[in-house]
Amino acid sequence: MIAIIGSGRVGVSTAIHCALKELDDITLIDVVEGLPQGEALDLLHMCGILGIDIDIRGSNDYKDIAGADIVVLTAGFIRKADMTRMDLLFKNSEIVKQVSEKIKEYAPNSKLIVVTNPLDVMTYIAYKTTGFGKQRVMGFSGPLDTGRFKTLVKRELKVSYKDMDVPIIGEHGETMVLLPRHTYICGKPLTELLPSEKISQLVEETRKMGAQVIKLKGWSASHAPGAGVAVMVESILRDQKRVIPTSVYLTGEYGVSDVCLVVPAVLGREGVEKVIELPLNDEEKQAFMKSFETVRNAISQLKL
Repeated sequence: MIAIIGSGRVGVSTAIHCALKELDDITLIDVVEGLPQGEALDLLHMCGILGIDIDIRGSNDYKDIAGADIVVLTAGFIRKADMTRMDLLFKNSEIVKQVSEKIKEYAPNSKLIVVTNPLDVMTYIAYKTTGFGKQRVMGFSGPLDTGRFKTLVKRELKVSYKDMDVPIIGEHGETMVLLPRHTYICGKPLTELLPSEKISQLVEETRKMGAQVIKLKGWSASHAPGAGVAVMVESILRDQKRVIPTSVYLTGEYGVSDVCLVVPAVLGREGVEKVIELPLNDEEKQAFMKSFETVRNAISQLKL
């Protein structure tokens, strides 16, 4: 069973994409009376129309996540156009801590995917609060940021998304580190296909894309995050062992420890089964360490 905590736009989008992939039965949890039940009923009717034979339920009681294989945590405040993800630090840290305690109590054997912003700090809080092994707690953002970068690369090169390999490391936020040198289009580095000025422009556009979505439609992204979380859930439940940029607790990888940051990771039945360490040049290392310092500084402001 997949338990999704938070029945807002991202939680419901995640449920839709998991249902479309027929990954498992789904339970929606929310503190708002009637909301998860209503969304579950609507989604169940969708399954009836499409012939998807899974069960979807809604509940206001954390006891109903018992037995979940995967818990997706989307609960928390969302950012507005004039906010950075870090502006949500104090508001969402308490929510994530409280929810993580419930997950520890009712779904102690689950794998946990955190979606709440600021993503890397919230993943760290969930890891410390649940006490789960580092394989079983991870944060979603990599598929979203790489997906955004891919749309810009496609605009320039007119090639299929299927022929792109786009890694990302660091913070999900203003200091995210895209790696054009390690970005391959049908086996050829992006740095050989576009001038450095254009690549820098695309990287900067990617960093600002989340705020642009909020500005245009009035609220934060939901369709893309839901699809990305479902890709992670599928890789774990079906033991696909896909390499997906994931925020994980690091213990020396990339030269840092006691922090959660996005790195390429193999996701399989056990959760985060392996971290892939890419060779970084001095400029890339410097950018990654800036991300590290940003997240560590945010963590130091919290009482854990």
